[in-house]
Amino acid sequence: MSFIAGAGATNVDLLYQDMPKIPEVGEEVYTDKFSLQLGGGLPATLINLGRLGIETKIATELGTDLFSSFAKSQFEQNGVTPLNLYHGDGIPLNITSAIILPHDRSFITYGKGSIDADEKSAEEFYNMAHGAKICLMNPGGFTGVYSRLKSEGTVMVLDTGWDDELGFDKYGELLRIADYYTPNQKEALKITGCSQVRDAADALKNYFDRVIIKLDKDGCMGLDEEGEFFRGSIDEFTCVDSTGAGDAFLAGFCYGLYYDYPFRDCIEFGNVTGGKAVTAAGALSAYVTESELLDYKKRYSGVVR
Repeated sequence: MSFIAGAGATNVDLLYQDMPKIPEVGEEVYTDKFSLQLGGGLPATLINLGRLGIETKIATELGTDLFSSFAKSQFEQNGVTPLNLYHGDGIPLNITSAIILPHDRSFITYGKGSIDADEKSAEEFYNMAHGAKICLMNPGGFTGVYSRLKSEGTVMVLDTGWDDELGFDKYGELLRIADYYTPNQKEALKITGCSQVRDAADALKNYFDRVIIKLDKDGCMGLDEEGEFFRGSIDEFTCVDSTGAGDAFLAGFCYGLYYDYPFRDCIEFGNVTGGKAVTAAGALSAYVTESELLDYKKRYSGVVR
């Protein structure tokens, strides 16, 4: 079969878990729980898809530093082929130190957020993504590539994430290119300017035949040809850390699209992968294999709660 592609910045997380407090200036606080892993965003979605056995490719920026070497090895170990768009001598990743407290989190991040999408990198990304069955869309610079891929029949899936300027004026062009958009309820309300989720879903109907709005811990609502529906979350998944839940949901959803499942089944796959992701600290610590995903889907199909 084909593959799934995307372009986005690589994030590396240093997770300091079970911290008793955030240290004051001049203080040092110890913890015996630490992990180094790739962070959230589009790379996390592609890694989750790679773990489900789908060929995936990412255009990103990697340097010669130790964090870039770690990221490259993580991509390759999880079935993701990286295309490096960076040709400088710095550290082109986003590196986050996450202090995880019993009931909250605090972050310090080095980096510029997104990758540089100049004409050369856009062409390199297009050449890599040409022929993909699905392309994951990120805001920031590659709109022309997305449009070309769309015209060739690639299914385009957009996840904007949060932006204080989220709105139709800023994101209308991306929404018109996308076949699917996967906002959570806060993002859906912001981009539409609505105060109720159902009204936001109706507003998104102006762009999409099939609408998705993630309802955080409660599950997901949607609109399709048959009307409004709801799919509840899976009760056996206990939330430890919500980091990466949306990225994991997107992986399950795209798994369904890749194998041509009905729209509502795709959302159920997303509820499984997203629900499993929150059961451990970090964006990529907890995940399901393909066989586990299919088993959960069979057991929880049609859950509306």
